[in-house]
Amino acid sequence: MKKLFWSKKGSIVAGLMIVSLLSACGNDEDAATEEKTTAWDDIQEAGSLTVATSGTLFPTSYRDEGSDDLTGFEVEVVREIGERLELAIEFTELGFDEMLTSVQTGQVDIAANDIEITKDRAENFIFSTPFKYSYGTAIVRSGDLSGIKTLEDLKGKKAAGASTSVYMETAREYGAEEVVYDNATNETYLRDVSIGRTDVILNDYYLQTLAIAAFPELDIVIHPDLKYSPSEVGVVMNKDNKELADNVNRVIDEMLEDGTIAEISAEFFNGADATQKVDIEE
Repeated sequence: MKKLFWSKKGSIVAGLMIVSLLSACGNDEDAATEEKTTAWDDIQEAGSLTVATSGTLFPTSYRDEGSDDLTGFEVEVVREIGERLELAIEFTELGFDEMLTSVQTGQVDIAANDIEITKDRAENFIFSTPFKYSYGTAIVRSGDLSGIKTLEDLKGKKAAGASTSVYMETAREYGAEEVVYDNATNETYLRDVSIGRTDVILNDYYLQTLAIAAFPELDIVIHPDLKYSPSEVGVVMNKDNKELADNVNRVIDEMLEDGTIAEISAEFFNGADATQKVDIEE
């Protein structure tokens, strides 16, 4: 009987040890599951997307005079993306250079501010499916075109813009003197060209056309002969957030297919459909 007693006791102890081990394994699996949550899981749990934009780039991201409401082509595209993903959109207003840094460090989920897709940027970020196509133009003074006939004439001229934009890269390439502003309004950029503080603004055709139309009193014009660098624009995401990119691309493809983005484009680009590819002779 004594032998049987100890045998039963040993079995009980062994059983308790197995239960304990199984419990520990279960806890380890639960911890591993928690550790495997992705940025997309976090976004869905929060129920919102954080989006960096400038709030000063007409007509992409701006406020109408006398209004506190943020709007613009990409602002409304992003809002529609959020609605289709059933996520709230929380905008953070930043200067252009800060936007990309904030995406890279994970402080925001998306940057949306007419950011052109380039090879260098694509190595460090994920871009969405392109939904805006355009090309580069130059704003100059009306009277003498700021002394510029070709891109080669940019040498020694004062070019205004964001330091890391592809347009400022073009200006530097041709020897222009860089003049950088800290998230300034369009009026500041344009007025400085008009009064001769700077000479030229290189930027996207659609943005330039509407910016000039908004300030008819200024002595500026889009250069009639400079058309260069066909471009594609999409929203920017962190390189590691592939699930977010997949979901954003899914709804952007839907919006292109059903004409939603074309309708938003017409609203902000004076009837033009910026979703159509352009063909220019460089």
